[in-house]
Amino acid sequence: MDNRNTYNFEDLLNESAKTHGHLCPGQVLGVRMSMLGLRKIGIDDPKGKDRKSLIVFVEMDRCATDAVQSVTGCSLGHRTMKFLDYGKMAAAYLNLKTNNAVRVVAREDSRERAKNYFPDIKDKYKAQLEAYKIMPDEELFDVMSVKVEIRAEDMPGKPLRRVKCAKCGEHVQDMREIELDGRLLCKACAYGTYYAENK
Repeated sequence: MDNRNTYNFEDLLNESAKTHGHLCPGQVLGVRMSMLGLRKIGIDDPKGKDRKSLIVFVEMDRCATDAVQSVTGCSLGHRTMKFLDYGKMAAAYLNLKTNNAVRVVAREDSRERAKNYFPDIKDKYKAQLEAYKIMPDEELFDVMSVKVEIRAEDMPGKPLRRVKCAKCGEHVQDMREIELDGRLLCKACAYGTYYAENK
């Protein structure tokens, strides 16, 4: 493909596979998705000079997310990757300097098209893996220009404030507390937890 001149696809794919633990179709999609998204918003060096200019919003907790992190250098811990549990093979890339943003979505029909590229490969996942490496971006992804508003409390950097939950006593950062009946509570005390304490 001629549209990957800014990035070395094979190097990015190898690095992504090391991060993820194996190479799979989702890794190829995540690498290609990120290369496309970064190009579209004018980010040339996401792990170097542009590292403070990029935030990525991922919509799935699958293989492709590891690839997105590997290519972009964005992570939850640095607060430069935001996870939205939509269950979609999609990610939005935001250039903080220009406010230019795009959302890249993997096309569902690319799975079927992949078979046509390697009809002799009987294992559909192997065929997808190889086809996704060479298919044109237009056959793999839909790209839309988007506007992304990011709140001050969601930006990288030190927490804007810490509040002690009036019920459990644990501290809540980044304005995630809930005011309920005049008290400041953590979300767990206000809405319930995902865990149950062993007693």
